[in-house]
Amino acid sequence: MKINDRLKKIGDLVEANSFCLDVGCDHAFLDIYLVQKDKNIRAVASDVAEGPLSHARENIKRYHLEDKIECRLGNGLDTYSDGIDTIIISGMGGRSMIGIFKSHMEVLKKVDTIILSPNNYQIDVKKFLCKHKFYLSNEELVKEGKFIYQILVFSKGKRKYTKKDYFFGPVLLKKKGSLFEEYYKRELKSREILLQILPKNYRWKKFLTRREIKMIKEEINNK
Repeated sequence: MKINDRLKKIGDLVEANSFCLDVGCDHAFLDIYLVQKDKNIRAVASDVAEGPLSHARENIKRYHLEDKIECRLGNGLDTYSDGIDTIIISGMGGRSMIGIFKSHMEVLKKVDTIILSPNNYQIDVKKFLCKHKFYLSNEELVKEGKFIYQILVFSKGKRKYTKKDYFFGPVLLKKKGSLFEEYYKRELKSREILLQILPKNYRWKKFLTRREIKMIKEEINNK
């Protein structure tokens, strides 16, 4: 199964013997990749729409993996069942992800690992899950075309993080590398543009943006 770099990176972060719930599975490419790379991984491919789930079933059948991957129709974590230890959500907004967890807070007590790749509001996602007894055990950046995506791995436990940790990611701060520099140079540029177009009465937003600009400059110059 050939999948894109973002999904492959997510799949490679899933631990052996995991029982995964892939929320918003689309065509189930990630789930097929998972069970092909590790025969002891099981997966539930779930989606809110019957169309993508129908394609998922066809793909699973094509690879003869019906005994390893179950398809479930439902919204968010409505498709969760006991025994699932890993939640995977990719390719949606960070606030939508938070909404999914808020609708089923009980699931946070039952799972050990959450792997997310939000398209935005990554800091909000980090703060939310860390507030509810998870910590960032791993973080990766992956480039696909002109976009660079964050992948966040949360594990059960507590850690104390600073504003800087939440902004950059505590694991990414240690790893850094060329992709880290490229990603945050883009973030710097977008904030510099934002600062120019913000109305004068947006004083608090301007203050926060200037603070972030300073933080990014300090970090990418501190090699």
